[in-house]
Amino acid sequence: MYNVLTLNKISPNGTSRLGADYNVGDAVENPTAVLVRSASMHDMEMPESLLAIARCGAGTNNIPKDACADKGIVVFNTPGANANAVKELVLAGLLLSSRKVVEGIEWAKTLKGNGDAVGKMAEKGKGQFVGPEILGKTLGVIGLGAIGILVANAAAALGMKVIGYDPFLSVNNALKLDPSIKVYPTVDDIITVSDYVTIHVPLLPDTKDLIDADAIAKMKDGVRILNFSRDGLVNSTAVLEAVKSGKVAKYVTDFATDDVLAEENVICLPHLGASTPESEDNCAVMAADQIMEYLEKGNIINSVNYPNVTMAKSGAVRYCVLFKGDIVKNITAAVSNLKAVEAKTRGDFGYAIVDADDDASVSALEAVSGVIKVRVIK
Repeated sequence: MYNVLTLNKISPNGTSRLGADYNVGDAVENPTAVLVRSASMHDMEMPESLLAIARCGAGTNNIPKDACADKGIVVFNTPGANANAVKELVLAGLLLSSRKVVEGIEWAKTLKGNGDAVGKMAEKGKGQFVGPEILGKTLGVIGLGAIGILVANAAAALGMKVIGYDPFLSVNNALKLDPSIKVYPTVDDIITVSDYVTIHVPLLPDTKDLIDADAIAKMKDGVRILNFSRDGLVNSTAVLEAVKSGKVAKYVTDFATDDVLAEENVICLPHLGASTPESEDNCAVMAADQIMEYLEKGNIINSVNYPNVTMAKSGAVRYCVLFKGDIVKNITAAVSNLKAVEAKTRGDFGYAIVDADDDASVSALEAVSGVIKVRVIK
């Protein structure tokens, strides 16, 4: 029996995929796996029973990934499962940044109570909400992953000139881009010529404050900046100063923080990017499938702290070996009656799937220096 602890409300479309061998709930003890959305796990004590954590979403800042890796806990995410939901909200933000729709709605509310005069009053006052069309304007997309690609292609379909930047752009992702989209080698190539800039990268030490005062100074006057990825990618002090000076015409963000709330020409949303029933279903289904694949078959798909490794089973037993260092040869040497092996490393950590005819080598594997955890699947 596998115990699966849920730390948030997880879509039943996902949890229902976990069959009779799974005990799922928000109060299960000695969990084998955890399904989580936004709940912080940084102060959570990780039980010895825990083998895997699946984040129903792309971002994993709420999970102590490195500490989990040291304990042999594989952390998964669900890249692309919420991409369409975020793309649609980014497109909404793109339009809201131009047409002063939010301001117009709030102003129109003030006309309440004027009876038949409302129509004329609205016509007379609408001029204060004039904003440019996006057709023909240049959109710079920083980050061409699952979400960035969808945003770029949708903007191109709406008639925008789209340019992109991604130092890790894969061949597969490049092939998904609309042929009209040009990819440039540096961030500066993007931000210096764009009328709109949208950011779709993870928050890492080298991406924190990616858009700061220096970056904004290189942008066109009247640029509009959108951040639907992570708080911290845009330096809020710098962008607020730029908004107040008029250098930035509008800042739209999906991350509500006290400093940006209620500021003129700032539209702040309460992290609605993936808040659709379709997205929550997709994320939960993908997370559940990845948990089952790892617990039942030993295959790692979409891990963020261990390498992705899969292999068709060819022996009577399967050893799942989580390790640290360059020790693959030592691992295979410790296994008797070896049938097949697949091993990869990611940074300091590695994972090996070893198939054999029996499970007589558990002790020998656990004795190998650098091995963190050994699990047997029969």
